[in-house]
Amino acid sequence: MFCFSLIGCNANARTIDNSTVASVDIDRYLGSWYEIARFDHSFERGLEQTKAQYTLRPDGKIDVLNSGYKNGMYSEAHGKAKATSVPGLLRVSFFGPFYGDYRILLLDSDYRYVLVGSNKSKFLWILSRTPQLPEGAREELLLEIAKRGYDADKLIWVKQ
Repeated sequence: MFCFSLIGCNANARTIDNSTVASVDIDRYLGSWYEIARFDHSFERGLEQTKAQYTLRPDGKIDVLNSGYKNGMYSEAHGKAKATSVPGLLRVSFFGPFYGDYRILLLDSDYRYVLVGSNKSKFLWILSRTPQLPEGAREELLLEIAKRGYDADKLIWVKQ
């Protein structure tokens, strides 16, 4: 589904800055996030009211539950994530032993919204703790997206 189905290859990828934030408090990051905007992908096409729920497991990994609605039908995908030695970089899997990058590119100091990418320019998400971004956040995120070399015109603003 979204944010974690990051497997694939794109030879025409743009040059981007996908460096991660300097630090993330995983305990603060856990919980619910609404998907505000994303780049289009077949695994999310047509989804609305999309949401991610991150829960710490006893083994230190993170359970991931992505959900949303397509044509009025509820859909969900279960996955897992694990931390790496790089702050802001998680490895996420929805498909057995295959893991993809989950890169936290920008994180609000109060953990209200986040910009997430991967190791490829074709993946990008804006998430928020609430169904709408806080005032001023959209402008900050769009500036960051442009600064990093992503094409903001490709964003799909998700109906929440």
